[in-house]
Amino acid sequence: MYSETGDEIHIQGLKVFAHHGVYPEETKNGQFFFVNAVLFLNLQKAGKKDNLEYTVNYGSVCHFITDWMQENTCKLLETVAEKLAREILLRYEELSMAELEIQKPEAPIGLPFDTVSVKVRRGWHRVYLGVGSNLGDRRRYLDGAVEGLKANPLIRVKKVSDWIVTKPYGGVEQEDFLNGALEVETLFLPEELLEALHVLEKEADRVRSVRWGPRTLDLDILFYDRLTYESDDLVIPHPDMTNRLFVLKPLAQIAPWFVHPVEQKTVSSLLQALLQS
Repeated sequence: MYSETGDEIHIQGLKVFAHHGVYPEETKNGQFFFVNAVLFLNLQKAGKKDNLEYTVNYGSVCHFITDWMQENTCKLLETVAEKLAREILLRYEELSMAELEIQKPEAPIGLPFDTVSVKVRRGWHRVYLGVGSNLGDRRRYLDGAVEGLKANPLIRVKKVSDWIVTKPYGGVEQEDFLNGALEVETLFLPEELLEALHVLEKEADRVRSVRWGPRTLDLDILFYDRLTYESDDLVIPHPDMTNRLFVLKPLAQIAPWFVHPVEQKTVSSLLQALLQS
């Protein structure tokens, strides 16, 4: 998750009457909630030009929050915060992050208290993807992957490299690949993004039969912000990418100065080192 600046807009104590709660009487009768929001965006241009066009109208955001909370019903405060944060980020494209606290001062606890609340921070993540194909109409599969990513509301495609022809990697005899790299922004967490990429591969009739074998479409997460992450299904940064010309060459077109969070070297320098090895 990233923010270009430390600029913030704060909304404090927005009072909303809505119908959220685990118990039937809560969803039937309703109660008051208070919402605190911090909106992260670059306010420099708005400040210099004194023009609302270059910022987010906090009055509009207040009405958006109120309308959403009154038009939807959730059992958990966690769900209210999660869904509302996502909707705010989708509605106001200028925002890089949003922090929401949903307070419930009338929660049916049966003990004296001021309020209970749930706070979440959600935002757009900068991700670099590798894409390749060496079966059928390779360009159509790669172009189709880009369009498939653009069609997902939780993904924004920012940059696309040239498609380049590369030799197969891994020792399996097969046709040459067409490879590229993409920069996207996403609200998905890493495992969620991986699942979304697998859906696109499946739609392109991808068959996983031979490791490093031929495929209609291959989509890999190379970097996710500056995260280092490992699970049974996913490793970030992508392992062995520093030895793969078909990854580094197109990636250097769109992100030459991005620093590998483990190697602590730029993509451009990693490419030069590989070419000289």
